[in-house]
Amino acid sequence: MTALTLGRLIETLDDPNAAAALIAALDDPVLAERLSSAASAAGQSEASQVAATVRGFLETASDDHWVQLIGIMSRAGDPGLAAIRAVLHKALPEAGSA
Repeated sequence: MTALTLGRLIETLDDPNAAAALIAALDDPVLAERLSSAASAAGQSEASQVAATVRGFLETASDDHWVQLIGIMSRAGDPGLAAIRAVLHKALPEAGSA
């Protein structure tokens, strides 16, 4: 997956194929399991769950969350992907609690 800005990544979440590619690019089996569990509990696809989780976080994130996100992005080789990963780690229920 080509590095994209966070804004562009968020725009692509409406495309199920792009969202699936993003999930694969995360390359994080634990996060993938948490995503799968949350999607199953919500009765939606993993792609839809990613979109809902990311957008929900961005709409409700505190100033502290934004500062943390900016710090993560500034240290990453792929800031957009790092931001999505951080958002999902923060916003998805821990394994077994969905």
